[in-house]
Amino acid sequence: MEIKGTELFVKALKEEGVDTLFAYPGGMAIDLFDQLYDEDDIEVILPRHEQGLIHAADGYARATGNVGVCLVTSGPGATNLVTGIATANYDSVPLVCFTGQVMTNLIGNDAFQEVDIVGIARNICKYAVTVHKREDLGRIIKNAFYIARTGKPGPVLVDIPKDIQVAMGSSEYPDSVNIRGYKPSTGVHAGQIKRVMKLMDQAKRPVFLVGGGVRISHAGEVLTQLVEKSGIPVMTTIMGKGAIDTKHPLYIGNIGMHGNFASNNAADKCDLLISIGTRFSDRVTGTISEFAQNATIVHIDIDPASISRNIKVDVPIVADARLAIEAMLPHTKKYKISEWVSDIKKWKEEHPINMNSYEGMTPEKIIHKINEMFPELIITTDVGQNQLWASQYLDLGPKKRLLTSGGLGTMGYGLPAAIGAKLGTEGVPVLCISGDGGVQMNIQEMATAVVMELPVILCVFNNGYLGNVRQMQELFYNKRYSYTCLRCRRSCEHRCLRNEEECPSYTPDFVKLAESYDAVGIRVEKEEDIEAAFQKAMSRKTGPTLIEFIIEREANVFPMVPGGKALNEMILDS
Repeated sequence: MEIKGTELFVKALKEEGVDTLFAYPGGMAIDLFDQLYDEDDIEVILPRHEQGLIHAADGYARATGNVGVCLVTSGPGATNLVTGIATANYDSVPLVCFTGQVMTNLIGNDAFQEVDIVGIARNICKYAVTVHKREDLGRIIKNAFYIARTGKPGPVLVDIPKDIQVAMGSSEYPDSVNIRGYKPSTGVHAGQIKRVMKLMDQAKRPVFLVGGGVRISHAGEVLTQLVEKSGIPVMTTIMGKGAIDTKHPLYIGNIGMHGNFASNNAADKCDLLISIGTRFSDRVTGTISEFAQNATIVHIDIDPASISRNIKVDVPIVADARLAIEAMLPHTKKYKISEWVSDIKKWKEEHPINMNSYEGMTPEKIIHKINEMFPELIITTDVGQNQLWASQYLDLGPKKRLLTSGGLGTMGYGLPAAIGAKLGTEGVPVLCISGDGGVQMNIQEMATAVVMELPVILCVFNNGYLGNVRQMQELFYNKRYSYTCLRCRRSCEHRCLRNEEECPSYTPDFVKLAESYDAVGIRVEKEEDIEAAFQKAMSRKTGPTLIEFIIEREANVFPMVPGGKALNEMILDS
């Protein structure tokens, strides 16, 4: 039996278990939307911008573990996905992005809303393809979902011309995949595991470094078993935080640019570093030539291209994090490293992370209240100081998870990601921590939360600055706050030195903005009002709440390793 391409498209989504589709209509996707009109098994979510749309699909994927799926039209609809595709690519998030395209006979003719989205996206996703023949449509969609979810997960883009959508063809949808040249690793090299176990036997100062790959492979439980059985302390990247409960006695903290003293010192002084599921980015290592100089380095990662790309390692293991940890567990014993563990504990006690030098309401106090009031929670963040404070002070573990843009550092990610996460896990509270700068990049998605009746809590840390850049300007550019003040108006002096009391009022008024969307807006200026604000937000069951926290304008995130410096060159405070 023959059916239209649009019918096969919907059939494919159902076969792949898709029940939520993030989509924005347009001329070159209108036939696909028409086919979805009578479908009851797929809920179509209409965000207010394509970038918000793909971040929502990303948040949905991270929260549920399923592939996030989105659909947009050609031209600007497709190009508005680019930042979200790159965001998902850096953080290994499985997405399948469908884009409409002009008719095949018009491709290359500069037709209205034509753009070579495959050429644009090819270097920022796992795979990108245009469907040129109707008979290839089912196979390409099947391959797309397989590629997105297997191996190192990531985004895939499928571009479907309008004539392919309406063309008649086979109703068959493949039930298997055979892609020549794409064979993801499915095992663990036993010989390499034996080498690691021998090194663990010999080490006096071993440490685990855990990245986002451990969370992606759902290996938190077996990681905890490995840590407890061996007695080896563990530190995490920002993306790996929460893989082991942050209250665990063997958890040290985050490593890297804004990691704590104990973690960075442990990396500097360890003699064996076992890295699992991290790509050793510059934010983690600092100066590469000085990273873990005294250590033998083991690197376990599912992506062979990541191994020895940034840091030359001694024992490479290409494997899924969970499979590798499971292979290590039977051979693991309790190691005699009590002196090393005591040293790390002492470093944590002597150099804790806190904001005690600031008076009044601080991000630390706000986040501690979140830790206290929410026993179960999914937290999304934007990017900037808000993200870094969240990564430092949040308690994370099996019931508290952090979703954030780690690799690309995408401002505007937090709110739409929270919406996607809430749609995928409606029984779990979802809270977004954002800054006053980043939140405005996709604030229009407040409308999506309202119309979808989602009780998402949006926390805006308002210091009136693009805070992360302002902090660098304060520390390294002699307080030359070049275009980072969000209260500045055209009539202000260019090189402003006035007192805060003389500054213009902030634009927008976030409380009024929330209310204009038919959401609840709350402004908090005193520490004693934090709990009441959260209680009011938690009582909402069918709509979002925006809580604006007015924080110290020049509060900084410490510790901090300056760019290009080694981890042992931390700035501990102001």
